[in-house]
Amino acid sequence: MALIHLKCFQACTSRVQACRQLLTGVIHHFGPETGLLCHYGSSALQIACSVTGVQGVACKNYHMELGNPHSSIMGMVNLHGEAGNHFKSNSKQTEEQKLLKELNNCHSYEEIFRFANSLESLTDTMVAAVFQRLCDVEVEDGRPKHAQDLAEDTIFQSLCFQLEQESRNLSDTGLVSSLSSLIKLRVDPWSTLVICLISESQERLSKGLMSIKDLCVLAEGLLDLQGPYCAVLEQIMDQVQSTDLKDWKPDEMAMVYKILQLGVGKSGKYQSLLNKMNHLAVSHVFKLNPKLTSAVLKALVVLDQTQAIPLVIKLCKYSIRHIPSFTNDEIIHVLEAFIHFGHNDPFFTEALERHVAKHAFTMHPTVVSKVMQYCSKKHILSKPIFNAVAESFIYNADGFTTAQVAEQIIPFGKLNYLPPCAPSLFRKLEKVLSARFAQFQPHMLLNLLHSCTLVERYPLNFLAKVFSPYFLQQLQAEGPGLSRSVLSQLTQLFLTMAVECPSYEGPKLLPKYQAKSFLHLLESSVDIHFYNQVKAGLTDLLGARMYFASRVLTPYYYTVDIEIKLDEEGFVLPAIQNDEVSQRIALCIDDQKRFCINSHNLLGKEAIKRRHLKLVGYEVVQIPFFEFELLESQTDIVEYLHKKIFPNSYRLSW
Repeated sequence: MALIHLKCFQACTSRVQACRQLLTGVIHHFGPETGLLCHYGSSALQIACSVTGVQGVACKNYHMELGNPHSSIMGMVNLHGEAGNHFKSNSKQTEEQKLLKELNNCHSYEEIFRFANSLESLTDTMVAAVFQRLCDVEVEDGRPKHAQDLAEDTIFQSLCFQLEQESRNLSDTGLVSSLSSLIKLRVDPWSTLVICLISESQERLSKGLMSIKDLCVLAEGLLDLQGPYCAVLEQIMDQVQSTDLKDWKPDEMAMVYKILQLGVGKSGKYQSLLNKMNHLAVSHVFKLNPKLTSAVLKALVVLDQTQAIPLVIKLCKYSIRHIPSFTNDEIIHVLEAFIHFGHNDPFFTEALERHVAKHAFTMHPTVVSKVMQYCSKKHILSKPIFNAVAESFIYNADGFTTAQVAEQIIPFGKLNYLPPCAPSLFRKLEKVLSARFAQFQPHMLLNLLHSCTLVERYPLNFLAKVFSPYFLQQLQAEGPGLSRSVLSQLTQLFLTMAVECPSYEGPKLLPKYQAKSFLHLLESSVDIHFYNQVKAGLTDLLGARMYFASRVLTPYYYTVDIEIKLDEEGFVLPAIQNDEVSQRIALCIDDQKRFCINSHNLLGKEAIKRRHLKLVGYEVVQIPFFEFELLESQTDIVEYLHKKIFPNSYRLSW
């Protein structure tokens, strides 16, 4: 193990400055500005260092330029000949654990470097931990946030230089962890530092003595650097597969899942290994901490392991206990797994309700959006969650992105729910829309406004813009364009204005943008078994099949499950007769999928359909599953239908 000292940083300041001044001229000569950070080769730096009396080789960087030569901290390291020695005394282990805990409390690169500079020496394990912590706090969207500042920091340069000089003395863990972190920090892959570390890693890999963890860390770094077609990855995976899976620890299994997820397992490659892992992992689920639980679920989603449902269900079950401990990213991955695999657990929902109700105001908006997406996708009308999210939205919406605004509001319409604070909620939404209307993506905006109409909140102030040729052209230009679903939403918006807001006098929706039917897009199809039972009962009630029609498309785009026509005196007319029709009855045969899960609350698209049918003249009669399934005989069914359809008539005979 290499031991690195960091107490002599300022000793070479004057030589550093002289070297930097000379480097400026050398870089000007060898590498003109191209709009990116300037690249410079090790040869240029060697020239500069030789002039100032400094020896050494620097790292190049295609995203990060290491401004000072690494050799500015020569003489700072005393090696203790501990390479390959993995045995430590208990006191050293305790001290290192204490230092790692302090390191994890650093939340900026300045704090990390101050911490590193305060130590007399760093083991290679600590150096790797410093680089890893730098990645945790600095890397965002695949790039370091303060690349130039990092590159110019003498402590960063010191660590990089010593890694290059002492690569052979590093432990396997220190070597691969440092390499992986440097790749994430976007140090130039052609720098002597990275090449040296990769070469040393390959040499050790060829000996076949690396642990599963080290193999996975190395694979992750190479995947980031070269992609899934790197030849070394096959060598790594051969060694991984040569081990006995029964000997793997839970964290090792999670790491193998991760590298498969990152690209090694693309297109079904290593599926036989995955099958073994999926089978074995079921018995290890209870050992997984929140981080590992989330990581495995994420991998199963990315790899689309639909055959691993027993593992998914068990992971989801055990994730309930971890909800308060999940980080933002971790709980998002868990929710994505529930959504992807179509799983639903009422105990998970209850735990999520408690968590959201307590933390909604402080939760990251991305997490809140994902929670609402989970409820929306699974048709879970959780009033504690929706009420807490509504309250949070009123106070926090100004800081949300337009996507987060839409994602948190749309489920209210989809699940047909108005929270107690609905007036304040929609006033806030109107203010956000007024201030940021142009910032919303067209399809997202249409979904949002359409959702509002489902719960009788009418966006009158914005419809002139929505029905304008300019907005329709924007919809057409953005994927998926003017699809049937988009045309249906536009048409239902227009119909809503016509039947629910007759005072609206703004632009109309041109016929060419109007859908012909809402069926399968804004209406749920009828359950065949339920439908046939109702038809049989109606036939007995009315005396013949000719007295009602099935799946009738109305002039208002809706499809009626069953339509019955009456004359002025209330007598039933044959379904084919169009004269003397005084009243039309629309029977809505509502099975479970038209309601929120475990609820009698109609979905928004079904609620608006019934409102509109009533407003255009239909008498709407609902036949909900939770009433119908209580009927035990055909006689009960006929009596039930009679009371529902003709509550004020006494049937002697037909």
